[in-house]
Amino acid sequence: MQILRASQHRVMPWKNGGGSTTEIALAPEGAGLDDFDWRISMAVVAADGPFSAFPGVDRTLAVLDGAGLVLHGLPGGPARLGRATPPFGFPADADVAATLPDGPITDLNVMTRRGRFGGRVRRIVETGPVAVAADAAVTLLLAETPCRLAVDGLPPVELGRRDAVRLDGPIGRLALTADGGVEAYLVELTAVA
Repeated sequence: MQILRASQHRVMPWKNGGGSTTEIALAPEGAGLDDFDWRISMAVVAADGPFSAFPGVDRTLAVLDGAGLVLHGLPGGPARLGRATPPFGFPADADVAATLPDGPITDLNVMTRRGRFGGRVRRIVETGPVAVAADAAVTLLLAETPCRLAVDGLPPVELGRRDAVRLDGPIGRLALTADGGVEAYLVELTAVA
């Protein structure tokens, strides 16, 4: 288990130079923007504009803060995303732009290199304790509310807002508890055979 504290996430410029991104985790370690297998990051989107293009990559986006955004340039037409909508997947090499009808947002961005990894992102919102399976090649949990995480056979860990935990290999079950409810994002990454 690797604990990734919010204060230690790496801040770097967007690939297209239009803003900055906060990198939570990527593989392989030390990879650049053109050769990662997978990458998990957050970004503040403060103005309308194009998304950075990542050839051969799939992207899943979730809105963490703000009222939402509208994605343009998708084959099915515009898509509006907000905090309550499920994480939304689309090709990262598509010519996509975003508009912000209600002001800036912060997003969670999960990217996987096509043919190497696939990914699934789930938003967890519960008023009581939560138990989830961690059976992917890589599981990453991003806490949106402070919570306690217990993994079979390991001591519990206290997580602050935007702290993350990375687990490699099938681990079993994760148990989350918090005063006042749990909000978190579960990212499951699986190698493509």
